[in-house]
Amino acid sequence: MKEREMTSENPKSEVESRKSRAAAGSSRSTPDSSALRPSLVSWNITRQCNLACAHCYRDARELPDSGELTTAEGMQLIEETARVGFRVFVLSGGEPLMRADLCELIAAARDLGLRPVLGSNGTLITKKAAEKTRDAGLARAGISLDSVDPGYHNKLRGSPTAWQEAVAGMRACAAVGLPFQVNTTVTQQNERQLLEITDLAVELGAAGHHVFFLVPTGRGKDIAEQMVQAARYEELLEALLRKQQEIEIEIKPTCAPQFVRIADTLGLRTRFPMGCLAGRTYCVITPTGDVHPCPYLPVEAGNVRQQPFSRIWQESEVLLRLRQGSLEGMCGRCRWGARCFGCRARAYWATGGNMMAEDPWCALVARGRAGGTQR
Repeated sequence: MKEREMTSENPKSEVESRKSRAAAGSSRSTPDSSALRPSLVSWNITRQCNLACAHCYRDARELPDSGELTTAEGMQLIEETARVGFRVFVLSGGEPLMRADLCELIAAARDLGLRPVLGSNGTLITKKAAEKTRDAGLARAGISLDSVDPGYHNKLRGSPTAWQEAVAGMRACAAVGLPFQVNTTVTQQNERQLLEITDLAVELGAAGHHVFFLVPTGRGKDIAEQMVQAARYEELLEALLRKQQEIEIEIKPTCAPQFVRIADTLGLRTRFPMGCLAGRTYCVITPTGDVHPCPYLPVEAGNVRQQPFSRIWQESEVLLRLRQGSLEGMCGRCRWGARCFGCRARAYWATGGNMMAEDPWCALVARGRAGGTQR
Protein backbone atom coordinates (compact mmCIF):
# COMPACT_ATOMS: atom_id res chain seq x y z
CA MET A 1 0.00 0.00 0.00
CA LYS A 2 2.78 2.45 -0.88
CA GLU A 3 1.76 5.96 -1.70
CA ARG A 4 1.11 6.99 -5.27
CA GLU A 5 3.64 9.37 -6.83
CA MET A 6 3.09 12.05 -9.46
CA THR A 7 5.43 11.54 -12.41
CA SER A 8 4.77 14.83 -14.16
CA GLU A 9 4.41 18.44 -13.12
CA ASN A 10 1.68 18.88 -15.73
CA PRO A 11 -1.54 17.19 -14.44
CA LYS A 12 -3.12 17.06 -17.91
CA SER A 13 -0.01 15.45 -19.42
CA GLU A 14 0.11 12.98 -16.57
CA VAL A 15 -3.51 11.94 -17.14
CA GLU A 16 -2.84 11.43 -20.87
CA SER A 17 0.31 9.40 -20.20
CA ARG A 18 -1.60 7.27 -17.71
CA LYS A 19 -4.22 6.53 -20.34
CA SER A 20 -1.56 5.52 -22.87
CA ARG A 21 0.17 3.21 -20.40
CA ALA A 22 -3.12 1.64 -19.38
CA ALA A 23 -4.16 1.07 -22.98
CA ALA A 24 -0.80 -0.50 -23.79
CA GLY A 25 -1.08 -2.84 -20.82
CA SER A 26 -4.73 -3.76 -21.12
CA SER A 27 -4.02 -6.92 -23.10
CA ARG A 28 -1.37 -8.30 -20.76
CA SER A 29 -1.79 -11.92 -19.76
CA THR A 30 -4.04 -12.69 -16.83
CA PRO A 31 -2.53 -14.17 -13.65
CA ASP A 32 -2.65 -17.94 -13.21
CA SER A 33 -2.52 -19.77 -9.90
CA SER A 34 1.26 -20.22 -10.08
CA ALA A 35 1.71 -16.43 -10.24
CA LEU A 36 -0.35 -15.73 -7.10
CA ARG A 37 1.64 -14.78 -4.03
CA PRO A 38 0.38 -14.14 -0.48
CA SER A 39 0.08 -10.43 0.08
CA LEU A 40 -2.43 -9.32 2.70
CA VAL A 41 -3.82 -11.09 5.75
CA SER A 42 -6.36 -9.81 8.29
CA TRP A 43 -6.81 -11.02 11.84
CA ASN A 44 -9.97 -9.97 13.65
CA ILE A 45 -8.24 -9.90 17.02
CA THR A 46 -11.48 -9.54 19.00
CA ARG A 47 -15.22 -9.52 18.49
CA GLN A 48 -15.56 -6.92 21.24
CA CYS A 49 -16.59 -3.45 20.13
CA ASN A 50 -17.78 -0.20 21.67
CA LEU A 51 -20.19 0.40 18.78
CA ALA A 52 -23.04 -1.60 17.25
CA CYS A 53 -22.77 -0.88 13.52
CA ALA A 54 -25.74 -1.98 11.44
CA HIS A 55 -23.57 -3.53 8.71
CA CYS A 56 -20.92 -5.27 10.87
CA TYR A 57 -19.69 -8.41 9.08
CA ARG A 58 -18.33 -9.83 12.34
CA ASP A 59 -21.55 -9.14 14.29
CA ALA A 60 -19.37 -7.50 16.96
CA ARG A 61 -20.64 -7.29 20.52
CA GLU A 62 -20.04 -5.50 23.81
CA LEU A 63 -18.04 -8.44 25.20
CA PRO A 64 -15.33 -10.56 23.55
CA ASP A 65 -15.94 -14.18 22.58
CA SER A 66 -14.85 -16.58 25.30
CA GLY A 67 -12.62 -18.56 22.95
CA GLU A 68 -10.62 -15.78 21.29
CA LEU A 69 -6.99 -16.48 20.43
CA THR A 70 -4.64 -15.72 23.32
CA THR A 71 -1.59 -13.48 23.07
CA ALA A 72 0.65 -16.55 22.72
CA GLU A 73 -1.56 -17.99 19.98
CA GLY A 74 -1.57 -14.62 18.26
CA MET A 75 2.22 -14.48 18.31
CA GLN A 76 2.35 -17.94 16.73
CA LEU A 77 -0.12 -16.83 14.06
CA ILE A 78 1.99 -13.78 13.26
CA GLU A 79 5.09 -15.98 12.92
CA GLU A 80 3.22 -18.33 10.58
CA THR A 81 1.99 -15.52 8.33
CA ALA A 82 5.52 -14.13 8.05
CA ARG A 83 6.86 -17.59 7.25
CA VAL A 84 4.31 -18.04 4.44
CA GLY A 85 5.41 -14.75 2.89
CA PHE A 86 2.60 -12.30 3.60
CA ARG A 87 3.64 -8.65 3.57
CA VAL A 88 0.78 -6.69 5.14
CA PHE A 89 -0.81 -7.72 8.46
CA VAL A 90 -4.15 -6.10 9.31
CA LEU A 91 -5.32 -6.09 12.93
CA SER A 92 -9.04 -5.52 13.04
CA GLY A 93 -12.08 -6.49 15.09
CA GLY A 94 -14.59 -5.76 16.52
CA GLU A 95 -12.64 -2.79 17.72
CA PRO A 96 -8.96 -3.75 18.03
CA LEU A 97 -8.16 -0.99 20.52
CA MET A 98 -10.31 -2.83 23.05
CA ARG A 99 -7.74 -5.62 23.21
CA ALA A 100 -5.08 -4.95 25.86
CA ASP A 101 -2.21 -6.63 24.00
CA LEU A 102 -2.68 -4.71 20.75
CA CYS A 103 0.69 -2.95 20.90
CA GLU A 104 2.46 -6.25 21.65
CA LEU A 105 0.90 -7.78 18.56
CA ILE A 106 1.80 -4.77 16.41
CA ALA A 107 5.41 -4.90 17.60
CA ALA A 108 5.63 -8.64 16.92
CA ALA A 109 4.42 -8.17 13.37
CA ARG A 110 6.85 -5.31 12.78
CA ASP A 111 9.80 -7.29 14.20
CA LEU A 112 9.10 -10.13 11.76
CA GLY A 113 9.17 -7.77 8.77
CA LEU A 114 5.43 -7.49 8.29
CA ARG A 115 3.69 -4.16 7.71
CA PRO A 116 1.16 -3.85 10.55
CA VAL A 117 -1.97 -1.81 9.83
CA LEU A 118 -5.12 -1.23 11.85
CA GLY A 119 -8.81 -1.42 11.01
CA SER A 120 -10.67 0.73 13.56
CA ASN A 121 -13.82 2.76 14.03
CA GLY A 122 -11.52 5.52 15.26
CA THR A 123 -13.52 6.48 18.33
CA LEU A 124 -10.84 5.27 20.78
CA ILE A 125 -7.85 6.76 18.95
CA THR A 126 -6.69 9.51 21.26
CA LYS A 127 -3.35 11.24 20.78
CA LYS A 128 -1.88 8.91 23.40
CA ALA A 129 -3.26 5.81 21.65
CA ALA A 130 -1.94 7.04 18.31
CA GLU A 131 1.51 7.58 19.83
CA LYS A 132 1.57 4.14 21.48
CA THR A 133 0.56 2.27 18.34
CA ARG A 134 2.96 4.34 16.22
CA ASP A 135 5.83 3.61 18.59
CA ALA A 136 4.93 -0.10 18.55
CA GLY A 137 5.41 -0.07 14.79
CA LEU A 138 1.97 0.57 13.30
CA ALA A 139 2.40 1.61 9.67
CA ARG A 140 -1.12 2.92 9.03
CA ALA A 141 -4.50 3.21 10.73
CA GLY A 142 -7.68 2.60 8.76
CA ILE A 143 -10.55 4.62 10.24
CA SER A 144 -14.19 4.28 9.20
CA LEU A 145 -16.11 7.32 7.98
CA ASP A 146 -19.37 6.89 6.10
CA SER A 147 -20.57 10.44 5.44
CA VAL A 148 -19.40 14.03 5.25
CA ASP A 149 -21.69 14.98 8.12
CA PRO A 150 -22.51 13.21 11.38
CA GLY A 151 -26.12 12.21 10.72
CA TYR A 152 -25.90 9.10 8.57
CA HIS A 153 -22.59 7.88 10.01
CA ASN A 154 -23.83 8.09 13.60
CA LYS A 155 -27.06 6.29 12.71
CA LEU A 156 -25.20 3.49 10.91
CA ARG A 157 -22.70 3.14 13.76
CA GLY A 158 -25.28 3.29 16.54
CA SER A 159 -23.72 6.21 18.42
CA PRO A 160 -24.59 9.94 18.52
CA THR A 161 -20.89 10.90 18.60
CA ALA A 162 -19.21 8.26 16.39
CA TRP A 163 -18.53 10.66 13.49
CA GLN A 164 -17.04 13.35 15.69
CA GLU A 165 -14.85 10.83 17.52
CA ALA A 166 -13.69 9.20 14.29
CA VAL A 167 -12.62 12.57 12.87
CA ALA A 168 -10.88 13.36 16.17
CA GLY A 169 -9.07 10.03 15.84
CA MET A 170 -7.87 10.98 12.37
CA ARG A 171 -6.62 14.31 13.66
CA ALA A 172 -4.83 12.55 16.51
CA CYS A 173 -3.05 10.32 14.00
CA ALA A 174 -2.06 13.33 11.91
CA ALA A 175 -0.79 15.15 14.99
CA VAL A 176 1.69 12.38 15.86
CA GLY A 177 2.71 11.52 12.29
CA LEU A 178 0.83 8.23 12.05
CA PRO A 179 -0.47 7.73 8.48
CA PHE A 180 -4.17 6.94 8.25
CA GLN A 181 -6.72 6.10 5.58
CA VAL A 182 -10.47 6.63 5.47
CA ASN A 183 -12.60 3.50 5.07
CA THR A 184 -16.16 3.98 3.80
CA THR A 185 -18.96 1.44 3.51
CA VAL A 186 -21.17 2.36 0.55
CA THR A 187 -24.95 1.94 0.64
CA GLN A 188 -27.87 3.59 -1.14
CA GLN A 189 -28.04 6.01 1.77
CA ASN A 190 -24.59 7.57 1.28
CA GLU A 191 -23.53 6.81 -2.31
CA ARG A 192 -24.22 10.38 -3.47
CA GLN A 193 -21.67 11.63 -0.92
CA LEU A 194 -18.89 9.30 -2.02
CA LEU A 195 -16.66 11.78 -3.85
CA GLU A 196 -17.30 14.37 -1.15
CA ILE A 197 -15.98 11.86 1.39
CA THR A 198 -12.87 11.51 -0.76
CA ASP A 199 -12.45 15.29 -0.69
CA LEU A 200 -12.88 15.25 3.09
CA ALA A 201 -10.24 12.52 3.35
CA VAL A 202 -7.84 14.75 1.42
CA GLU A 203 -8.70 17.72 3.63
CA LEU A 204 -8.06 15.70 6.80
CA GLY A 205 -4.68 14.53 5.52
CA ALA A 206 -5.50 10.89 4.81
CA ALA A 207 -3.11 8.70 2.84
CA GLY A 208 -5.97 6.94 1.09
CA HIS A 209 -9.70 6.42 0.72
CA HIS A 210 -10.72 2.76 0.67
CA VAL A 211 -14.29 2.28 -0.49
CA PHE A 212 -16.11 -0.89 0.61
CA PHE A 213 -19.31 -1.79 -1.23
CA LEU A 214 -21.77 -3.45 1.14
CA VAL A 215 -21.91 -7.25 0.99
CA PRO A 216 -24.64 -8.75 3.22
CA THR A 217 -22.65 -10.67 5.83
CA GLY A 218 -23.14 -10.72 9.61
CA ARG A 219 -25.49 -7.92 10.59
CA GLY A 220 -25.18 -6.62 7.05
CA LYS A 221 -27.76 -9.24 6.04
CA ASP A 222 -30.37 -7.14 7.80
CA ILE A 223 -29.76 -4.17 5.48
CA ALA A 224 -29.22 -6.07 2.22
CA GLU A 225 -31.87 -3.89 0.55
CA GLN A 226 -29.49 -0.93 0.95
CA MET A 227 -26.90 -2.40 -1.41
CA VAL A 228 -26.08 -0.11 -4.32
CA GLN A 229 -27.63 -1.75 -7.38
CA ALA A 230 -25.60 -2.94 -10.36
CA ALA A 231 -25.98 -0.02 -12.78
CA ARG A 232 -25.27 2.61 -10.14
CA TYR A 233 -22.42 0.48 -8.80
CA GLU A 234 -20.67 0.69 -12.18
CA GLU A 235 -21.23 4.45 -12.35
CA LEU A 236 -19.65 4.90 -8.94
CA LEU A 237 -16.63 2.79 -9.86
CA GLU A 238 -16.06 4.90 -12.96
CA ALA A 239 -16.40 8.09 -10.91
CA LEU A 240 -13.87 6.82 -8.36
CA LEU A 241 -11.39 5.82 -11.06
CA ARG A 242 -11.67 9.22 -12.71
CA LYS A 243 -11.31 10.92 -9.33
CA GLN A 244 -8.08 8.98 -8.77
CA GLN A 245 -6.53 10.68 -11.79
CA GLU A 246 -7.08 14.08 -10.13
CA ILE A 247 -5.68 13.48 -6.63
CA GLU A 248 -2.54 12.05 -5.11
CA ILE A 249 -4.00 9.90 -2.31
CA GLU A 250 -4.91 6.35 -3.23
CA ILE A 251 -8.51 5.34 -3.89
CA LYS A 252 -9.10 1.60 -3.53
CA PRO A 253 -12.50 0.05 -4.34
CA THR A 254 -13.09 -3.09 -2.25
CA CYS A 255 -15.72 -5.77 -2.82
CA ALA A 256 -15.84 -4.16 -6.27
CA PRO A 257 -13.44 -6.11 -8.51
CA GLN A 258 -15.03 -4.82 -11.71
CA PHE A 259 -12.87 -1.70 -11.29
CA VAL A 260 -10.20 -3.71 -13.16
CA ARG A 261 -12.37 -4.01 -16.26
CA ILE A 262 -13.62 -0.44 -16.05
CA ALA A 263 -10.09 0.95 -15.70
CA ASP A 264 -8.95 -1.04 -18.73
CA THR A 265 -11.95 0.04 -20.79
CA LEU A 266 -11.47 3.72 -19.95
CA GLY A 267 -7.70 3.57 -20.34
CA LEU A 268 -7.21 4.72 -16.76
CA ARG A 269 -4.22 3.71 -14.69
CA THR A 270 -4.60 1.90 -11.37
CA ARG A 271 -1.80 0.41 -9.32
CA PHE A 272 -4.05 -2.46 -8.19
CA PRO A 273 -3.68 -5.22 -10.82
CA MET A 274 -6.27 -7.65 -9.43
CA GLY A 275 -9.88 -7.40 -8.34
CA CYS A 276 -11.10 -10.00 -5.84
CA LEU A 277 -8.20 -11.33 -3.73
CA ALA A 278 -10.25 -13.76 -1.61
CA GLY A 279 -8.28 -16.92 -0.95
CA ARG A 280 -5.84 -16.09 -3.74
CA THR A 281 -3.51 -13.54 -2.16
CA TYR A 282 -5.58 -12.69 0.91
CA CYS A 283 -7.47 -14.32 3.78
CA VAL A 284 -8.85 -13.48 7.21
CA ILE A 285 -8.60 -15.15 10.61
CA THR A 286 -11.57 -14.77 12.95
CA PRO A 287 -11.19 -14.03 16.68
CA THR A 288 -11.47 -17.75 17.48
CA GLY A 289 -9.01 -18.88 14.80
CA ASP A 290 -11.17 -19.85 11.84
CA VAL A 291 -9.62 -19.04 8.47
CA HIS A 292 -11.94 -17.63 5.78
CA PRO A 293 -11.07 -16.47 2.25
CA CYS A 294 -12.26 -12.96 3.14
CA PRO A 295 -14.36 -11.33 5.90
CA TYR A 296 -17.48 -11.35 3.72
CA LEU A 297 -17.14 -14.97 2.56
CA PRO A 298 -17.95 -17.15 5.61
CA VAL A 299 -16.55 -20.43 4.26
CA GLU A 300 -14.19 -22.10 6.71
CA ALA A 301 -10.85 -23.19 5.30
CA GLY A 302 -9.49 -24.46 8.63
CA ASN A 303 -8.72 -23.36 12.17
CA VAL A 304 -5.29 -22.30 13.40
CA ARG A 305 -5.78 -24.19 16.66
CA GLN A 306 -6.16 -27.43 14.74
CA GLN A 307 -3.60 -26.86 11.97
CA PRO A 308 -0.72 -24.45 11.48
CA PHE A 309 -1.80 -21.43 9.46
CA SER A 310 0.91 -22.14 6.88
CA ARG A 311 -0.57 -25.56 6.20
CA ILE A 312 -4.09 -24.15 5.89
CA TRP A 313 -2.91 -21.52 3.42
CA GLN A 314 -1.04 -24.05 1.30
CA GLU A 315 -3.37 -27.07 1.48
CA SER A 316 -6.96 -26.00 2.24
CA GLU A 317 -9.37 -27.28 -0.40
CA VAL A 318 -11.42 -24.10 -0.05
CA LEU A 319 -8.46 -21.84 -0.77
CA LEU A 320 -7.06 -24.07 -3.51
CA ARG A 321 -10.43 -24.05 -5.27
CA LEU A 322 -10.33 -20.25 -5.38
CA ARG A 323 -6.80 -20.34 -6.83
CA GLN A 324 -7.15 -23.25 -9.20
CA GLY A 325 -10.86 -23.84 -9.79
CA SER A 326 -12.96 -22.47 -12.63
CA LEU A 327 -15.41 -19.66 -12.25
CA GLU A 328 -18.94 -20.37 -13.43
CA GLY A 329 -21.36 -18.54 -15.68
CA MET A 330 -20.38 -15.25 -17.28
CA CYS A 331 -17.41 -14.79 -14.93
CA GLY A 332 -15.93 -18.04 -16.26
CA ARG A 333 -16.22 -16.84 -19.86
CA CYS A 334 -15.16 -13.24 -19.32
CA ARG A 335 -11.80 -12.12 -20.68
CA TRP A 336 -11.24 -10.15 -17.47
CA GLY A 337 -12.20 -13.16 -15.35
CA ALA A 338 -8.80 -14.11 -13.92
CA ARG A 339 -7.87 -10.52 -13.06
CA CYS A 340 -11.27 -9.24 -11.94
CA PHE A 341 -12.52 -12.62 -10.62
CA GLY A 342 -15.89 -11.16 -9.67
CA CYS A 343 -16.79 -10.69 -6.01
CA ARG A 344 -16.76 -14.22 -4.63
CA ALA A 345 -18.54 -13.11 -1.44
CA ARG A 346 -21.37 -11.48 -3.40
CA ALA A 347 -21.71 -14.57 -5.58
CA TYR A 348 -21.87 -16.73 -2.46
CA TRP A 349 -24.57 -14.52 -0.94
CA ALA A 350 -26.63 -14.23 -4.12
CA THR A 351 -26.69 -17.99 -4.76
CA GLY A 352 -27.06 -19.11 -1.18
CA GLY A 353 -23.67 -20.79 -1.03
CA ASN A 354 -21.84 -21.03 -4.40
CA MET A 355 -18.67 -18.97 -4.16
CA MET A 356 -17.64 -19.80 -7.74
CA ALA A 357 -20.85 -18.51 -9.35
CA GLU A 358 -21.02 -15.41 -11.56
CA ASP A 359 -21.14 -12.07 -9.78
CA PRO A 360 -24.67 -10.69 -10.34
CA TRP A 361 -23.52 -7.10 -9.67
CA CYS A 362 -21.42 -6.99 -12.84
CA ALA A 363 -22.92 -5.10 -15.77
CA LEU A 364 -21.61 -7.74 -18.19
CA VAL A 365 -23.44 -10.46 -16.28
CA ALA A 366 -26.64 -8.42 -16.36
CA ARG A 367 -26.17 -7.80 -20.08
CA GLY A 368 -25.58 -11.50 -20.71
CA ARG A 369 -28.70 -12.46 -18.79
CA ALA A 370 -30.63 -9.98 -20.94
CA GLY A 371 -29.45 -11.76 -24.07
CA GLY A 372 -26.30 -9.79 -24.90
CA THR A 373 -22.96 -11.30 -25.84
CA GLN A 374 -19.76 -11.54 -23.80
CA ARG A 375 -16.34 -11.19 -25.35
